[in-house]
Amino acid sequence: MPTNMILPHRPRRNRKHPAIRAMVREHHVGPEHLVYPLFIHAGDVDVPIGAMPGCSRLSPAGLMREVEAARAVGVHSFALFPAVAEALKTPDGREAHNPDGLIPRTFKALKDRWPDIVLVGDIALDPYNSDGHDGVVAPDGRILNDETIAVLCRQALCQARAGVDVVAPSDMMDGRVGAIRLALDQAGFHEVSILAYTAKYASAFYGPFREALDSAPKSGDKKTYQMDPGNSREALREASLDAAEGADMLMVKPAGPYLDVIRALREASHLPIAAYQVSGEYAMLKAASERGWLDEKRAALESLLGIRRAGADLILTYYARQAAQWLVGG
Repeated sequence: MPTNMILPHRPRRNRKHPAIRAMVREHHVGPEHLVYPLFIHAGDVDVPIGAMPGCSRLSPAGLMREVEAARAVGVHSFALFPAVAEALKTPDGREAHNPDGLIPRTFKALKDRWPDIVLVGDIALDPYNSDGHDGVVAPDGRILNDETIAVLCRQALCQARAGVDVVAPSDMMDGRVGAIRLALDQAGFHEVSILAYTAKYASAFYGPFREALDSAPKSGDKKTYQMDPGNSREALREASLDAAEGADMLMVKPAGPYLDVIRALREASHLPIAAYQVSGEYAMLKAASERGWLDEKRAALESLLGIRRAGADLILTYYARQAAQWLVGG
């Protein structure tokens, strides 16, 4: 093409300089968009998680150090997941609502030290259930929906009393958002938000997480309550129900393989949309980077940007502290 040819449209003009690219950039990722999932246990030392390099089951002291480091780079929201001793696991998951349990004790300690942070509490029974399921298991192997919801309400109230800001039911029982909202409101916890795991898929990407918490099902699978990976319209139905029941935010999990679902929920709802970049997504990026196949910083930040571009307002990611450090120039 002749160099003097007149072209009325030259998109490259908006790419010619870093300042111009920044000025017209449509989406960005900042520390304020990130929620940091952390694994905790009652032990005295941090225990590295083999399938998740850089992540550990944190001791109480280790958790304090990690939260302090994350706050220093602008991350102020944290989701906690407990590794519970086998002796405390029961078929009814009663440890989930023990006011002296690991999660309530930890929430209180964190809020005493940093009242300004946002704490997100997982509402599900799999860390506490001796069967490894998110709900109460019947003798014939069925996951009991309504019986589970009764326990989840007690769990949500326990966490609310301990100072949690957001409860996040990840169990996928029908009707649990409305029941939890009612229980919280009747107890006076009107300000506690609900982040509903609206479209949580029965995914193959959860393996490292289950290693971290030793929470894999002892028998069967989770396909009767988590969503079929082949479905997207079903996510819209779940979103409509969760919103009607009082959810404040809606989540898609996993994030990367379900960007289309994030976009669908973004277009269908006025509520904030969350996405969870799960343990398997993190592990893949880490493994490829360790082998020199990817530039970790560029690949991780691009993956987060893609999730934001799809429509997520907030992202739960194990990269939260590291990504925030990269974003602030470290």
